[in-house]
Amino acid sequence: MGDFSKRVFEVVRQVPRGTVATYGQVGRLIGAPRSARYVGYALRTNPKPGTDPGCIPCHRVVFKDGSLCKGFVFGGPDEQRAMLEAEGVTFLADGRVDMEACQWDGREGGADADDADIPCAPPPDFDWAHELGEE
Repeated sequence: MGDFSKRVFEVVRQVPRGTVATYGQVGRLIGAPRSARYVGYALRTNPKPGTDPGCIPCHRVVFKDGSLCKGFVFGGPDEQRAMLEAEGVTFLADGRVDMEACQWDGREGGADADDADIPCAPPPDFDWAHELGEE
């Protein structure tokens, strides 16, 4: 397992029960923006899937529009949905996760954590193009 996968797994372990993160969000949180596809590849090799302590709850990672992955390793999107619903994640009528209600804010422990003042995203004026050398 490479360093990229280890960083992905560390972030996914922090996604609280009852919330979801997107592949792109995980990529940004590990310092690798625009790597959503590679986050998905890393999660396909998840050595400890599940919900028990110490597991890596990859079922909590979804597409940015709330869609579930069609080839989910636990048995398909129906199983992923069942796992998410069991944790309290809500879905829209079209079958997508209600991202407005359920997307994780990126803070370890959620919004009520003691470190709520620690930023979980760059400031609004952050220049991604400059940072990525695309200017």
